[in-house]
Amino acid sequence: MGFFNGRVTFLRFAVGGDAPPMFGDEHLDQLRDHVAGRQTLETADGIEAGWSGGTSVLDTAFDLAKNVINDALHFEFRVDTDRLPGDLLKAYYEADLAALSKDNKSGFASAKQKREAKASAHDRLKAEAKDGRFRRRKCTPVLWDRAANEVLFGATSTAQVDQFTDLFKRTFDRPLELLTAGRQAERTATTLKLAAPEDDVSSFVPGSGGEVAWVTGGGAADFLGNEYLLWLWFLSDLGTDTVALSDGSEATLMPARTLSLDCPRGVTGSGTLASEGPTRLPEARRAVQAGKLPRKMGLTLVRHGEQYDLTLHAETLAVGSAKLPPLPDEVTEARAKLDERASQVRELVETVDLLYAQFLAVRLSPKWAGELARIQGWLARGEQRAA
Repeated sequence: MGFFNGRVTFLRFAVGGDAPPMFGDEHLDQLRDHVAGRQTLETADGIEAGWSGGTSVLDTAFDLAKNVINDALHFEFRVDTDRLPGDLLKAYYEADLAALSKDNKSGFASAKQKREAKASAHDRLKAEAKDGRFRRRKCTPVLWDRAANEVLFGATSTAQVDQFTDLFKRTFDRPLELLTAGRQAERTATTLKLAAPEDDVSSFVPGSGGEVAWVTGGGAADFLGNEYLLWLWFLSDLGTDTVALSDGSEATLMPARTLSLDCPRGVTGSGTLASEGPTRLPEARRAVQAGKLPRKMGLTLVRHGEQYDLTLHAETLAVGSAKLPPLPDEVTEARAKLDERASQVRELVETVDLLYAQFLAVRLSPKWAGELARIQGWLARGEQRAA
């Protein structure tokens, strides 16, 4: 069940309006009204989307015991796509064309016969597809946390975001807003009374107006996510791997496993490094000194004695393939395990938020001038701190 076993992956969305007093039959009925495979949202390209129950790709049943866990509503977003096999379409076309042109004295099919063969082959394949034999179904887990009034969508790609948010709005009559690095910075700035983030100026892209190639001007300052990962790299390289958080706790961090970098001017390309310590590789050092910015970084985070291994995506702050701590030995009942797992997911989200807030407390304050000078000095040095 999605967020309740294995590693977890998610984008985060803020839900419009007040949080529900509690999840109940009303919300399950709304899911049933838009269940996958029956009353679905169909796009112009024939893709259908709906909700599923969460236990399998064919699960279309919803009930309180299964779908409401520890004050969170859990279900799945299912996309159904008919993929007509090209080799079979070609075979039908060749057969139909041969039948249509067999009496041609020239021995060649006419343009009209080719069009007719193409249409008849396609119609034949579409007719066969009605029984679902060519249908591909893909489910993405969804967790609506009532306490935070946020939705976690189990993907790091934004390819299905429009479909998902549209269906959610149709189902619950509530809009969703993707919490990217820039949008989250705006929310945090309001809460902490910090300066509002500028929407088009990065401190690490000199000579081009500070614009970052992959962040559209006039929108949220999502390049702050790239600067955030660079800041974490800077801290860990100097040995400052423990960060005091605003709630009085501490987070220990270590870059690990993977690092993706890209040229913010869109000129010198991108690259991905895989290593137990990717930020310590000489090629990583040279890339960042040349002006590339991190777009994705593997991290090991420890807070409250619990370790999380994950990949953090810069602009969206999406969490990829996060390994949660093992459940406590005293948690043995099936339902208690689900409740504890939901708490662990919340703890991970809180840890990520608190760490990002510490960066923003520096980045969006007068302290940034001094911190920027330290980072630039670190970048200018040819050597790294000894491992």
